Formats: sequence, structure tokens, C-alpha cells
Amino acid sequence: MFKERTSITKRIKEAIHPTPLRQRIVNSLFKIKVQTRKLEKKSYELQERDKAIYDKCVSALQSKNTSLAAIYAGECAEIRKMAKMTLYSQLALEQVALRLETVQEFGDIAYTMKPVVGIVNTIKSQLQNVLPEISFELAEVDESLQTVVLEVGEATEQSFDISASSDESQKILSEASMVAEQKMKERFPEMPSIPTSEARL
Repeated sequence: MFKERTSITKRIKEAIHPTPLRQRIVNSLFKIKVQTRKLEKKSYELQERDKAIYDKCVSALQSKNTSLAAIYAGECAEIRKMAKMTLYSQLALEQVALRLETVQEFGDIAYTMKPVVGIVNTIKSQLQNVLPEISFELAEVDESLQTVVLEVGEATEQSFDISASSDESQKILSEASMVAEQKMKERFPEMPSIPTSEARL
């Protein structure tokens, strides 16, 4: 409720004293970098947690306690799912930050912003149930960036269909997913095989 009121207050202030376009991009870039750092920290925490559980899984197997090893393996699988999502989101947001920095340097707002909005929107939705705090922050960034795109369209008398940039957004997200997959292989050891027939006992 408090966050909702804050958001409404911000909107009222924005209506009375609009923030200059470039300043909004600077603000969005700052917020994106903050969320990227949070994701990086979360990624490290998950890696450390996985290592601890993985070691327990190996110890359980060495003790021939396959039932316990299976439980630890399942926990590792869940940690790794979250770790991949976190890493993927971090990599995608790093690309968003690079593009926003390009806007600052070269001022090509129209071309650069459309795929950026698509990426932020996708990551925001995917993190909603996983890391809600980061998703909430990205929702504010998403709203701000969409407003920038619409205002640029009005200023240049061009129609910018945000959904038209989905191909480029998807290309960037696919690349982030591939890099995340590779980094997961580098950072997380392969799970040992657990005899399933014994694990069921």
C-alpha cells in the first residue's frame, strides 16, 4: 500500500513538473545498474548455497544413503533453476544498460529504446514470482522507458509500436540465455548420478 501511494505521489509530481527526457533515461540507467548488482549478488549466494548442498549430496552418496542424496540432488536442481534465471536476468539487464549508455552518448533514442523496453518488460514478468522486489523496481523502470518512447514518437511525429521491436528483444534475450547456459556449466559441477531404484526406497 505504501509503495502504491508513493507511486501515485510520483505521478502527480511528474504531471506538474515533468522530468526532462534525458534525465529520465539517466534515472532508468541508474536503477537498472542497481538491480543488476542485486542480481549479481543473488547469483553468488545461490552458487555458494548450491556448493554446500552439492557437497552434502556427494557425502550422502559416499555413505551409500541414496535416499538422502536424492533429496539433496532435488534441492540442487531447484537452486540451479533459480540461479539460471537470476544469471539470465542479470545478463539481459547488462545489455539494457549498454543500450541506455549508447543513448546518452549518441542520442539515438528512437532506435535504441524500443528493444530495451521489450527486454525490461520480459525480465520484470519473469522475476515477478522469483524475486518480487527486483520485479517491482523494474516495473517502475519499464513505465518510465515506455513513456520516453511514446514522447519521442510524439516529438518526431513518428509512430513507435513497442511490440514491433520484439524480434530484436528476443534476439538479445536468446543470446543472454545461451551465455547463461554456458556460465552455469562453468560455475556449477555436474550432478552425480543417483541410483533411482534405491532412491525410491
